[in-house]
Amino acid sequence: MSLLGRALALWCLILAGAVLNGGLRQRVFVPWLGERFGHVVSALLLSTIVVTVTAVFSLFLDIASVREAWAVGRFWFLLTVAFEFLGGHFVFRVSWEKLLADYNICAGRIWILVLAATLFTPRLVYHWR
Repeated sequence: MSLLGRALALWCLILAGAVLNGGLRQRVFVPWLGERFGHVVSALLLSTIVVTVTAVFSLFLDIASVREAWAVGRFWFLLTVAFEFLGGHFVFRVSWEKLLADYNICAGRIWILVLAATLFTPRLVYHWR
């Protein structure tokens, strides 16, 4: 399997974790902690999922160079943004305004941390390995 195929397979595993995380956010974190802190906990958990899955499956991913690590990070970043906006809007019927609101750091939204994790984690795991 090519690096692109392995990266896509691993991103799908991360996506499954993201979907479970979203369910936890809506059913547990937000009712328990409120909207703002529920989203913060969810973003931190999803970032942790990205790092953990990448580290655990680093041998499967088998990144051979810094260039490949950055390529995987950019690929995951693009897939994540596409899923967030296209899937969020057209499949889950979330308004564009609400989707964009998750990027408002001044309002306590730290979704950008998840995007940073998807971009930088392959490089970090390559370095650790």
